[in-house]
Amino acid sequence: MSEHAGGQESKARRRLAEQLAEQKAAEAKRRRQAWAGAFAAVAVVGVLITVFVIIGQRGGDDSPEQAAGTASASPSDVDPAAPGAPPAPQLPEGADPALGSKPNVTAGEGKLTELSVTPLIEGTGPKVTAGQTITTNYVGVFYENGEQFDSSWDRGEPATFPIGVGQVIEGWDKGLVGVTVGSRVQLDIPAELAYGDGAGGRPGGPLRFVVDVLAAQ
Repeated sequence: MSEHAGGQESKARRRLAEQLAEQKAAEAKRRRQAWAGAFAAVAVVGVLITVFVIIGQRGGDDSPEQAAGTASASPSDVDPAAPGAPPAPQLPEGADPALGSKPNVTAGEGKLTELSVTPLIEGTGPKVTAGQTITTNYVGVFYENGEQFDSSWDRGEPATFPIGVGQVIEGWDKGLVGVTVGSRVQLDIPAELAYGDGAGGRPGGPLRFVVDVLAAQ
């Protein structure tokens, strides 16, 4: 091959190499531009999201309920009971409305020697049987002076426990089995069927309870 032909071939190869290099450079430039455009779009979206979040936070400062998409309570939804007052108990169907109020319990008279069960309100529900779990509201006072020592009303919730199986004092086990649901009864309990002499910080001596039987199952 002549030198002239070899020179032309070298020039052609150089031109081809230069064209390929130019194509690669142009492709790389297009890629850089595409990435730059994508980054710019992401940045714009990020700015918009930040603005919306800030606006949403400012708009939600006035009402957490509105920020959560719920309506705030109207005055008619507010419990009319005084602040701190315990909620009214849920009464059995057909129960006397008086069971919705705490009873006034006074001292007994004379010496108490045996269990006495006095119906104050007659319920219309089924009779309590031994082994059932009952729900009650109650007030407990010392029989001799009427001083209160315990009350589910003051705790704001009824007491639930098994009855007739030795889980409560004997005066309750014996006095509440057979009482109908929806009743209010007065239990006058001698010390030996209650807490005895009151050892361990328990109320000692004869006791009086007024118990509302709200449920049994």
